Amino acid sequence: MTVKANWNYPTAVRFGAGRIAELPDALKASGISKPLLVTDAGLANLPVTQSTLKILEDAGIPCALFSDVKPNPIAANVEAGIKVLREGGHDGVIAFGGGSGLDAAKVIAFMAGQTRPMWDFEDIGDWWTRADPAGILPIIAVPTTAGTGSEVGRAGVITDETTHTKKVIFHPLMMPKIVICDPELTVGMPRFITIGTGFDALAHCLEAYCAPGYHPMAEGIAVEGMRLVFENLEKVAANPNDIEARGHLMSAAAMGATAFQKGLGGIHALSHPVGALYDTHHGMTNAVFMPYVLVENRAAIEDKIARLAAFLGMEASFDAFLDAVLKLRKTLDVPHTLGDFKVGTDKRDQIADMAIVDPTAGGNPIELTRERALSIFDRAVDGSL
Repeated sequence: MTVKANWNYPTAVRFGAGRIAELPDALKASGISKPLLVTDAGLANLPVTQSTLKILEDAGIPCALFSDVKPNPIAANVEAGIKVLREGGHDGVIAFGGGSGLDAAKVIAFMAGQTRPMWDFEDIGDWWTRADPAGILPIIAVPTTAGTGSEVGRAGVITDETTHTKKVIFHPLMMPKIVICDPELTVGMPRFITIGTGFDALAHCLEAYCAPGYHPMAEGIAVEGMRLVFENLEKVAANPNDIEARGHLMSAAAMGATAFQKGLGGIHALSHPVGALYDTHHGMTNAVFMPYVLVENRAAIEDKIARLAAFLGMEASFDAFLDAVLKLRKTLDVPHTLGDFKVGTDKRDQIADMAIVDPTAGGNPIELTRERALSIFDRAVDGSL
């Protein structure tokens, strides 16, 4: 065999209901004595956050809360968090919440001891080597949604408001030291967020599976992750207290982010600019684009999708899988078009221009040209497959 590839799965994950109680031990094991808990504004005052802070208080661990984080975090959120962290003398970060809180928290911990601007560490070439490793604080990640999988990732997505673009900040040491995946923490999620994050996990797995390149480990994880989403997302939407199903979705989320080191593709490449320009929910935007990108890529992935469909217990065909995606979307009230999602055509050309240079575009099974990006966008607007 002549293929050469790099594979990496180093994350330590503590999975299971009730394991949030182990947070004090996880902090100790990571050398953190005075953490800053970073989450998003919507989560800060909810019981799930307050009960977590109480666990730390009862354990005698001083912890401050920073929650000035938007649903699509911006540079100003990171800068404000760094200021609080430095002024408080914190020696580590608890990344708590969904993708926005996790991403912002990881970048805050990463930037804690850096002197260069954050954009100098965008995930381009070897830019990550510009960072001072000694200035990166340890991170404990506690996801409260089951979608992004950011808890097992080495990067954070931050929106540059000056250009309205989402940028990936990357460094290997942004990988959390320990992840606590407690499905009980996801029970209070609103239905819209539950469904959106579930489709985010599905999109991660699907695009990783379809991305070109040799990575059978990532593909195997992606396939099983998709099975878990298809078998459990409807269950959780129908019964938010189904802890077993929520646990499976939490696993699928981490699996998706583990698998997409192989690559992502057109779903994310289009979803990122739409989210940056219209402030839409990332996972639900992925859900809207999913079938249109699948159809555009059909010629390159038809046989592979047929194998996937067979594994998932469907007829072994591309059409069977596409129908399953459409059925799941319809059952869970996912908007079929961008128009249903309050996204217009006024920024059509800008979205296409942004999509083709998005870092995820290179993982699409066929080249995501401007013409293809416009075609996918137009069909997502009028609903034609």
